[in-house]
Amino acid sequence: MRRRSARLDLGDAQRATAWQVQSLLLGYPDETLLDSLPMLARAVNALPEAVGAPLQSVLNYLETSQQLTAATEYVDTFDHRKRFSPYLTWFLYGDTRKRGMALLKIKQVYRAAGLVLGDDELSDHLAVVLEFASAHPEPGQQLLIEHRAGIEVMRMALREANSPWTGVLDSVSATLPALGGDERAAVAKLIAAGPPGEEVGLEPFAPPTYMPEFIGGRR
Repeated sequence: MRRRSARLDLGDAQRATAWQVQSLLLGYPDETLLDSLPMLARAVNALPEAVGAPLQSVLNYLETSQQLTAATEYVDTFDHRKRFSPYLTWFLYGDTRKRGMALLKIKQVYRAAGLVLGDDELSDHLAVVLEFASAHPEPGQQLLIEHRAGIEVMRMALREANSPWTGVLDSVSATLPALGGDERAAVAKLIAAGPPGEEVGLEPFAPPTYMPEFIGGRR
């Protein structure tokens, strides 16, 4: 009940701040991030407890850990184990070709808001989605809700592993509406079966309606 109340009381500016801080804390713990911790702490202190307290636990870890230790843990968590994947479409489509079309659709949402990603950036990275949502709340929140099942599976996997980044996902969850019945069923299905594998005879990488604006140009 306390978390639900915090969701109801969370203002637009606070939600945008939370998404921005969450996005930064999902980044690689380099010197730039570590130098920004005092600023992030001030922002977190202004957030409701259900949203800010989980982030404070991540800040505490980064403040008290050696940079090499935090960096090694980060790489081991997010680069080496798919169950903690920060790439949201992976939870829905796995490594199938359908994931490519989903990535293009997200890029189209970004482009409609004036954001063009670099060729080396995948549009579904949770940190990218959160940064987008902090500046464009309506389409950003819609993307987060569409991928809510994956976010919850990632959150539970991090919690099970006692990861120091669990707090980021707990905080993200606290900014979103409570899980509905269909979403709970989707989470249970993902936990039981995992993302889908490659299928035989799939349609092309993306249908023609999605391709022309990317042919010969920048994605």
